[in-house]
Amino acid sequence: MNHSYRWVIVAAGALMTCVALGAMFSLAIFLEPMSLDTNWSRTGISSAMTLNFLVMGLGGFAWGSIYDRVGARPVVLAGAVLLGLSLVVASRANSLLVFQLSYGIIVGLAASAFFAPMIALTTAWFDTNRSLAVSLVSAGMGVAPMTISPFARWLISAYDWRTAMFDIGVMAWVLLLPAVLLVRQPPVAAAARDGAPAPAADDPGMSVGQALRSPQFIVLGLTFFACCAAHSGPIFHMVSYAMSCGIAPMAAVSIYSVEGLAGLGGRVLYGVLGDRLGVKPVLVAGLAIQGLVIAAYLAVGRIEQFYLLAVIFGATYGGVMPLYAVLAREYFGLRIIGTVLGAATLLSSLGMSLGPLAGGMIYDATASYHWLFIASALIGLGAAGIAIAFPPQPSRQKLQMA
Repeated sequence: MNHSYRWVIVAAGALMTCVALGAMFSLAIFLEPMSLDTNWSRTGISSAMTLNFLVMGLGGFAWGSIYDRVGARPVVLAGAVLLGLSLVVASRANSLLVFQLSYGIIVGLAASAFFAPMIALTTAWFDTNRSLAVSLVSAGMGVAPMTISPFARWLISAYDWRTAMFDIGVMAWVLLLPAVLLVRQPPVAAAARDGAPAPAADDPGMSVGQALRSPQFIVLGLTFFACCAAHSGPIFHMVSYAMSCGIAPMAAVSIYSVEGLAGLGGRVLYGVLGDRLGVKPVLVAGLAIQGLVIAAYLAVGRIEQFYLLAVIFGATYGGVMPLYAVLAREYFGLRIIGTVLGAATLLSSLGMSLGPLAGGMIYDATASYHWLFIASALIGLGAAGIAIAFPPQPSRQKLQMA
């Protein structure tokens, strides 16, 4: 392996996150045909997505801990096998409970095997351009709605939902199992096994328990949670909100697509800025912009105004998400990065699960999304305020005391 192999790791990680998250989020495409074919309630089918978020959070923590012990390849291999298997089983489900267990739980468990471990592995491979590399791996999530979801729609139109889900499961095996063979630990890990000393400044010397109780992690976790809680509601309810403002249904759907496309560019932009200006100031600025843009949605009513805000909003929430992993790597080093990042992902998943539910409750109570956007904007600005409190890196503190 040479130094350029690190970009192979980035490509493999982007493919894995695209396939795994694309398969999970394609449930929205299956919702109507499944309901019509099986007479299962849409609430019952949709609950599988709630289970996905909850299981992804717990699974991310578990897989991250396993990564710290055995490396990335066994973890992503298990995820690849489970993802294809769960989709194949879900495609043959004859009851709603079987579908919820297979799609809601096993798909969520499988998808969580890719994000935290591959992000952690990428941070281990990169000493320079780390923010950009992590952003490119996470860009797979942005590509997913433009690839897996249209493919699922085409399969459903050509065949039926069961055939479509089965085929996507097989496709997951075909794409992911060969990609697993590309996953390797960085040369520094091999050198450590051969007895070469690892850089002391990279490891603050914390145990997992100490790390999770540290001010660094508390601020990181709270910021990640608040960030996701702020944007999840506006993202999920954006189409409905636009329609309530008089936007035509198809045009309202296109606003969501613009957000996703802008998120791709935002990941690259914020990754480059993070490498050049530092992760913390870029994150704080991005969170502040996110909060202000969410509030600005209350003042728009024309489609071109929605498009403009969608570009800024999509680029911002897409751009800041990978920066948490870079901060975790800088604060806690390589030895426990998988566990720490998994714990942070658990908190972010809890934040993501709140927005859609809160938005629905607010609308049912007030027949308006007004208070959803106000609350989300305040939480978003609060996330920026929390991020300002990031303490110095542990290793730097030790060096200053030495």
